[in-house]
Amino acid sequence: MSTLHTTEPSTIPLFEKREELRRVLESKLLSNSPKKTRFLDFVAEQTLQGNGEKLNEYLIGVEVYERGVDFNPQKDPIVRVQAYEIRRLLKKYYEEDGVNNPIQIDLPSGHYVPTFARRGEPFQIGEEPPVVSAGENSSRIPLIAAGILGTCCLVLVIALISSWSHGDQQAKVSSLPDSLTWFWKPFLPPNPEPLITIPNHPILRAAHDGDSAQTLAGGHDIAKSKLPEFRDTIHFHELKRFRFVPSLTDFTSVGETLGVVDLCEMLSSVGQRCRVQQSRLVNLDEIKQDNAILLGGNQAWSGRVFVNKEGFQFQSGVIFNRNPQAGEQSVYKPEFDTVTNQLIRDYALVLMLPNKTKDKKVLLVYGVYTQGSQAAIEYLTNPEQMSELRKTLIAASPDHKSLPNYFQLLLTTTVENAVPGKSSLVAVRSITE
Repeated sequence: MSTLHTTEPSTIPLFEKREELRRVLESKLLSNSPKKTRFLDFVAEQTLQGNGEKLNEYLIGVEVYERGVDFNPQKDPIVRVQAYEIRRLLKKYYEEDGVNNPIQIDLPSGHYVPTFARRGEPFQIGEEPPVVSAGENSSRIPLIAAGILGTCCLVLVIALISSWSHGDQQAKVSSLPDSLTWFWKPFLPPNPEPLITIPNHPILRAAHDGDSAQTLAGGHDIAKSKLPEFRDTIHFHELKRFRFVPSLTDFTSVGETLGVVDLCEMLSSVGQRCRVQQSRLVNLDEIKQDNAILLGGNQAWSGRVFVNKEGFQFQSGVIFNRNPQAGEQSVYKPEFDTVTNQLIRDYALVLMLPNKTKDKKVLLVYGVYTQGSQAAIEYLTNPEQMSELRKTLIAASPDHKSLPNYFQLLLTTTVENAVPGKSSLVAVRSITE
């Protein structure tokens, strides 16, 4: 890299840092190395979110390289080796393709927190924190909000999955009933464990005292009078202000979380390990080359995975039916109570599709809302309902005798007090290879 002069650093806006990160990740040196790309993207995003102090070998090994909760950095040097390679590639990039870039990214030796600098200025981790007055600081009381609750749910799921994956190896392994096996066979032993992804939706979550000054400065205040829904909560009475901050990493899809528990419990019963990853840490090539189960729509790359224009399409929170059959609608939208505005009906798409080479399968379970996803997973793990689905799919197949290899399902569920009821089948489509 070029020499950086020790001048007073200027503040680099967050969007400029992300733009430089994008240029680096899309460069020819890194774009063909999925693991290194994930490594740099993960540590950079954590740093830009104000979580740089949490980055260490163990976290990177578990989050990026899927080493599991028993990962021992002293015995497995994968993180140190990859960090060395990334430093080498960054140096080469800024000597060649990125020589004229206005900003440089560095991964200091011995550390995992990337730094940013303009040409001719010293590297810096982030912007200067804003000055917060004592009065403002004293008005911030912790808020246990959806983002925090979702994160706790994710931690709980990971712990449960770990116990299933690393539990008593002497435990008796059962088999699934035939009414489930026909559907889940591609993801069961002796096939490798499927990659299960859960969504990270961009959200505005409630700020709390654990957030950095930089995070708080990027928040948005909403007058308490405009949020009467919180009037009966302890937060409404304790907090002097409501501040919400943008987040790309918090996990809030509670329905998908509960669905993962159901899935992993089923897979564990037949001796299959459960491999769960957040969608933001999974790239498209991994999905297309593996047996995969994708939960929750609107993931960053979901619109680029598999599009079947002749069947059902999930777009902008609505499910389109391109070729309605008798008794079907052309559009399916969630329904809400006209008085309370609470969700009372949700829909979900289920797609069983081929991967890139057609030797493995990809299962997509996309609810319009998280309740739709949860109810759909419950449907797919219910032996009685799956037995009926099998009959329906055979009847819908071209020869009316055999099961189609690939298909779409449209499911619906009632919702009461944000809790889904039992799903029912709306329509099916056989997909020709």
